[in-house]
Amino acid sequence: MPAFLESKLAKEAASKGFTGKRAAKYVYGAMNNMGAMRGNKETKKGKAMERKHEAKTHSKAMGKLSDLA
Repeated sequence: MPAFLESKLAKEAASKGFTGKRAAKYVYGAMNNMGAMRGNKETKKGKAMERKHEAKTHSKAMGKLSDLA
């Protein structure tokens, strides 16, 4: 599952005051609705989202490192 998305949605659930099972339902329900997951399985779309996020964060980190040199 897209870990970046799960943590983002968990923070969002906490800000709405959800805890426990209600927070989990919010997180996984949102990922199911956007197509990142189907039930408890990650979809191709979810895997693509994770790869895209990793590439984006990696390129930003590399940009910051090149500024130091």
